Amino acid sequence: MADKWTQVEFGELLLNGTRNGVYKEKAFHGRGVKIVNMGELFANPRLFDVPMKLVELTNSELERSSLQAGDLLFARRSLVAEGAGKCSIVMEVKEPTTFESSIIRARPDGTQANSLFLYYLFNSPQGRYLLGTILRQVAVSGITGTDLVKLKVSKPPLKEQQAIACILGALDDKIELNRRMNQTLEAVALEIFKSWFVNFDPVHSNASGQQLPGLKPEIASLFPDSFQDSVLGEIPKGWTTIPLYDTATFINGAAFRNEDFCLPGEGLPIIKIAELKIGISSQTKWSVKQANPGQLINTGDLLYSWSGSPDTSLDAFLWTNGAGLLNQHIFKVLTQDIVQKRFVYYLLKLLRPVLIETARNKQTTGLGHVTVADMKRLKVCWPSSAILDKFNSLTGAFFDRAFGCLLETRTLSALRDALLPKLISGELELKDAELIAGRCA
Repeated sequence: MADKWTQVEFGELLLNGTRNGVYKEKAFHGRGVKIVNMGELFANPRLFDVPMKLVELTNSELERSSLQAGDLLFARRSLVAEGAGKCSIVMEVKEPTTFESSIIRARPDGTQANSLFLYYLFNSPQGRYLLGTILRQVAVSGITGTDLVKLKVSKPPLKEQQAIACILGALDDKIELNRRMNQTLEAVALEIFKSWFVNFDPVHSNASGQQLPGLKPEIASLFPDSFQDSVLGEIPKGWTTIPLYDTATFINGAAFRNEDFCLPGEGLPIIKIAELKIGISSQTKWSVKQANPGQLINTGDLLYSWSGSPDTSLDAFLWTNGAGLLNQHIFKVLTQDIVQKRFVYYLLKLLRPVLIETARNKQTTGLGHVTVADMKRLKVCWPSSAILDKFNSLTGAFFDRAFGCLLETRTLSALRDALLPKLISGELELKDAELIAGRCA
């Protein structure tokens, strides 16, 4: 199959070459049209309609720098070499949207190339190598549109491009569906958590003698009908307040030095914040260093990242990628049982804005952190064991379904990553390319 492919300059597959994004002074921000910043580009390899900041543009500026579905976006510059040239694809645009000056837009010609095929090409080992050949390193790493359009890329027949994009896209579509499913499941569980343990809706209902809509009487009877004073203000009678740090056992990861690293596949992978977000990759370090049992993690463990960029790094995670060594700046969160584990997971999720603000107040050079002292100062309300058990019975299915989606996503991601280089290079032949492309049309 690959012997029928041609090599062309990337620019030959585009409409009107490439374009850099817009730069507007601070006075023009906060209103107008949505703008894709570097944060959206790195967080969304396939960019759907997500919340973004706004910028005011003139009609002519928007006409020159608007986005549409199928556009490819490249990181023009980055503080680290791995980030420069990062390629994302715009999957949907529901309202006028532009992109910032640190991003290059490339709009493929649909008669010559399939946008999704090109996206996968530039995210394959072959594509990353090509982007590396035009990387310029001065104060920051970067690429230019002038160099980008001159890259020689593979051009299979359009039907084969569509078939390759269809196969890989179907896997990514399922991954995206799982992500949205998890958002929904978590939102439902957190809504119950907030109603019961923050707003105390069942207690207020019992105190007023009225039944809370949607709450069965046998559940309502587990809650008291009055409040008591506490350091948090009024809390349900009979409940207690404890430091967040006492809701579980928080074990910090180990510190690793260069001499601790070994060849990939030897020992265990070192799990840093990057691995929490994207899993184990070619950039993951490995080590044979002996760690204490609390610093060894495995699938199903609850982890909390307490240091890094506050908005993107501080969060609770359920680990799905097998055995690993936990790096410092991440807690392994140990609980007595699954009931407590699920409760603490949702508690950390609900407290995320508070913890982010705590970290931001101590932020230096873009990084912030939540200390053990912070977690000891932050008090939370702790209910009776009967109510904890009932919350678990109601939300346990949501928790387990979401974790199942995470496990499936890991499998799908591994399959996509294994197929990607073989399909993009032509090593894996598609005998029914036209049939596959037709089904995806």
